[in-house]
Amino acid sequence: MPKKRSGGGLSPTQQAAKFLGVSVLAGAVLAGIALPAVGALGLAAKGSVESFDELPANMKTPPLSQRTTILDADGGQIATVYSRDRTVVPLKDVSPYMQKAIVAIEDSRFYQHGAVDLKGVLRALNKNARSGEVAQGASTLTQQYVKNVFVEEAGDDPTKVAQATQQTIGRKIRELKYALQVEEELGKKKILENYLNITFFGQQAYGVEAAAQRYFSKSAKDLNVQEAALLAGIVQSPSRYDPVNDEAEAIKRRNIVLRRMADVGDISRAQAAEAMKAPLGLKVSKPRNGCITAAKGAGFFCDYVREVFLNDPVFGKTKEERAKVWNQGGLTIRTTMDPQAQDAAQKSIKDHVYKSDEVATAASLVQPGTGKILAMGQSRPYGFKKNETQINLSVDQSMGGGMGYQPGSTFKPIVAAAALEDGMPANKVYSSPYQMAYPSPVSVCDGKRWVNDPDDPAKLENENESEVGPYDMKEATAKSVNTYYVQMISDIGICPVTTMAKKMGVVRADGDKMPQVPSIALGTQEMSPLTMANAYATFASRGMHCTPVAIESVTQRVGDQTKSLQVPKSTCSRAMSEKTADTINALLRGVVEDGTGKKAGLGSRPSAGKTGTTDERYAAWFVGYTPNMAGAVWVGDPAHKRKMTNITIGGRSYGKVFGGEVPGPIWGDMMNGALEGKPVENFNTVHIPDGVDRDRGDGNGDDEGRDDGDNGNGLIGGLVGGNNGGGGGDPFPTPSFSIPEGFFRGQDNGGGNGNGNGGRFG
Repeated sequence: MPKKRSGGGLSPTQQAAKFLGVSVLAGAVLAGIALPAVGALGLAAKGSVESFDELPANMKTPPLSQRTTILDADGGQIATVYSRDRTVVPLKDVSPYMQKAIVAIEDSRFYQHGAVDLKGVLRALNKNARSGEVAQGASTLTQQYVKNVFVEEAGDDPTKVAQATQQTIGRKIRELKYALQVEEELGKKKILENYLNITFFGQQAYGVEAAAQRYFSKSAKDLNVQEAALLAGIVQSPSRYDPVNDEAEAIKRRNIVLRRMADVGDISRAQAAEAMKAPLGLKVSKPRNGCITAAKGAGFFCDYVREVFLNDPVFGKTKEERAKVWNQGGLTIRTTMDPQAQDAAQKSIKDHVYKSDEVATAASLVQPGTGKILAMGQSRPYGFKKNETQINLSVDQSMGGGMGYQPGSTFKPIVAAAALEDGMPANKVYSSPYQMAYPSPVSVCDGKRWVNDPDDPAKLENENESEVGPYDMKEATAKSVNTYYVQMISDIGICPVTTMAKKMGVVRADGDKMPQVPSIALGTQEMSPLTMANAYATFASRGMHCTPVAIESVTQRVGDQTKSLQVPKSTCSRAMSEKTADTINALLRGVVEDGTGKKAGLGSRPSAGKTGTTDERYAAWFVGYTPNMAGAVWVGDPAHKRKMTNITIGGRSYGKVFGGEVPGPIWGDMMNGALEGKPVENFNTVHIPDGVDRDRGDGNGDDEGRDDGDNGNGLIGGLVGGNNGGGGGDPFPTPSFSIPEGFFRGQDNGGGNGNGNGGRFG
């Protein structure tokens, strides 16, 4: 007996032979039904059969691209992203009206014929031949499905899409053979299900579920008869019958479908007449695609997740492979974002800096010991309008960020950690004069030395003339004494500092190599807020550095199967000893409660932090931490043009902006909100004996370097803890040092043969 199809009728081979026989009699119908002139149908039977036989036996059906859902750590939705807005559903979850409507209008004999409707072919051929143009097509639902598969496989490549839809004999032959295969392998119900899921319904909606949600804000299983008829009518020409833009044309087309449903007996004449009187009843849901739609102000976090996916080899060996997986979609990505922390960050930012301000702010929160990024926000929202941006100000340039910002004295604890690891005692004393030339020579990593230009030596000074040593590490750190830290780095060499920075994940935001110059002690190399937050998390976790991660898990749905994908893991390694980290904690602990940074204080919760304000006040920072959370806040002009003097930020006027006054309160409010309800943890610290026995009445401060008042010698670019026990002086002085032009980036001003800033190597 001849082999039968699952749906009954002739076998594929018999069907092909019969079809090709009819094609010979009709002038190669294979292509002619889609071509305007009979003369174009001259394809010989032998050539048709040979072309047919040369095609591969099996059609490779690509998985349907679907939307990707990005979730926070608690499973709440952040955003949906997609190249195709599609949600694949089984046929049982599609309204029976919808199933009948699409069959009635597109292929009413669907259940009676095989892959090709021979009666339909002859009817269409006859009509097209008489009219001299394509007045009627004859593609079955199966053939349409096959064509849509080719279009889906083409993706967004316009050339491939054109090839998949071109009106050629070759394409028609290929479409026919694969239609025969699909009919034999799938059967009618599965073909209908696949067709409804792959078809484009206009308004960025692919598949019936997305279409039902787009036009009626309901599921496909809940569509009534007139709604189903409307969607079925759109398929033929989504632009022409678009109900959003042409209601009258859409109603005409809907009513044609309803009439056809009555003609074939799917509904009664009375039902059709009643449905034709109904309004369209649209309840349109606008397409919500991409990070611009993210909840909780998490557009930049969403964008960072996308960058991680497209750049991390765990998701594919090449960028093209990773992009293909991303565009395929169907992903559910659970991230590390803590919704409480994200809410707290955005609320604090909104309270302190307006999106219309001349300057912006960005903040990041990281969990010590895990590297999990808990929050990421900024004052200028994700978007394309005025006062919006797509640049993520919290991250490095390679991950969608900018060129970074000089962190000022928030870099000094890294220098201190390098010195302690090198064996320097915590009570080390340096002369720390008010002003000095950079010490020279200074050793660097490659065995050479940085040498200051003897003819025009680069100099630096402290924040005001009263800051004159000697100082020990505790007081110098509390007052952020520039000359102390430059003497320190010249003593231990530059290499231990850049090595420690690398161990802590501290890199330039633009990807350039950290230069071997002594000015790095003063925070002259541009960093991102995420980098600084993650670096300080190393102190909080007692010296263990963990690389930042944003993704907890990824699953992908392909067809009716769901699989888990590998995700990037944080790599933790020891950057410094526990003793060194505990010593840094002792240097920095508690100062946010008592000193110039007390506006960033967390009440009874132990915390530590540093302020930083750069030369010319282009940037101000606060970077701080508790044992269970670290955060960085930057405020400044991303374009590095507006100095923060005589400026209004968040509705408040400032003569001068400094780290303790603007970034500090942002950090404090953010941390208080993010940590509310979470355990209060204590630091491990060590006792640091005084290295200098000062007269307690000389105005240089007590042994903790702080005072209950908003004190004297100031910590611009310095530790948030205060200083002057006498309470005199400007509590927020101007930055204390001036760097010669070209000094930050290691340019040779002195005619030497090196690349030191203003100096030379010898």
